Amino acid sequence: MRITGYRSLGTVHDWGRVTGDVNGVQSGHTTPVPILVVETDSGIEGIGLGAHAEVGRVFPAIEGEDPRSVVALYDRMLDWVFKAGHSGATFGTIGAIDMALWDLKAKAADEPLWRTLGARERFVPGYASGLEYGLSDEEVAELYGRFADRGFKAGKVKGGRDLDRDLPRLEIVREVLSRNSRRPALMFDANESWNRAQAARYVAAIEERMDLTWVEEPLRRWDAAGMALLRGKVRAAIASGENLTGLEQYRPLLEAGALDIVQVGNVWGITHFLRVATLAHAHDLPVSPVAYNANPVAHAAAAVPNLLTYEVQDLHFPVGLDVDQEFDDGGIILGDRPGIGILLDESQVLPADSVAPVPASTGPHIRPERAALRLVAEPDVIDDPTAPLRPVP
Repeated sequence: MRITGYRSLGTVHDWGRVTGDVNGVQSGHTTPVPILVVETDSGIEGIGLGAHAEVGRVFPAIEGEDPRSVVALYDRMLDWVFKAGHSGATFGTIGAIDMALWDLKAKAADEPLWRTLGARERFVPGYASGLEYGLSDEEVAELYGRFADRGFKAGKVKGGRDLDRDLPRLEIVREVLSRNSRRPALMFDANESWNRAQAARYVAAIEERMDLTWVEEPLRRWDAAGMALLRGKVRAAIASGENLTGLEQYRPLLEAGALDIVQVGNVWGITHFLRVATLAHAHDLPVSPVAYNANPVAHAAAAVPNLLTYEVQDLHFPVGLDVDQEFDDGGIILGDRPGIGILLDESQVLPADSVAPVPASTGPHIRPERAALRLVAEPDVIDDPTAPLRPVP
């Protein structure tokens, strides 16, 4: 089997709601889902998900190779771009290709990827994470009620701008999930919006009212010293790492004792997750993947010894993707379809270059100008989370 080419496609995920975090809210109910299809001379194709803008530059590293050599090809792709560096969009491209190669490897073996990777169980424990910052309190209750119907006992809330707004929403999620547990696990995600003093004060104020399982990305992703200090000031565990690209970015945090829970983004691929999980395991730390469309890293999560829990952001899948997963008993139940379990209906998707993306000016992926520099929350954001964030005068 040899790699012969690729197709770059695109679809959307329809959330049926606005999604976002303290940094901003999406302008509509749909978000783009890039799809990469890696072709082989055997007719078997591998599917990878996630942005892959650099595929034209990286693909020559694997063209003509046997996709079953996926681990070696991962390092070959890193070597291919070593002068310019492999972070950012390049790392995302490598992750999408890597995902497709693992899909091919498992398909060639005619078994699901979780089986190829040596997992014993197909169940992956999870937590509900609705990206609910732009929803009303009533909508939050309804959304997490749907997760509770599937047995979820843990949930994450986005916030960090206004305590009077965040506390009731945490209590809503706790109450809804209490139907499945007397003490549901509550997580709080600030998405790097605080400085060190703000983080300590804000988390301490929450902990006067309730117990937090973890606080996520309380500080900038690289602030090892700050997160290490924060660990000694709050009861909640410190979780971070979803935006780190490469083991070299994790080492300073782990060496500083900055993390209790090591997070990994799905969009960076299967091999990256496995390596980070091994690094975390060497430090006696649990790992928790941050979700993406179709939860492709769930197959790898099922196979590592230090998985804590897996983020589940929605109970439905993108248009044109038939995904062999179920949500029940508070987690993901992986199926037996070969590979990562995705069937692609190309009649429902489009070539990636057929629609020119419009760069967002606001939203969760744009860091606000005054993040971590605000003394108070702006009323316009509290009253209307979809309003553009304005600097404080």
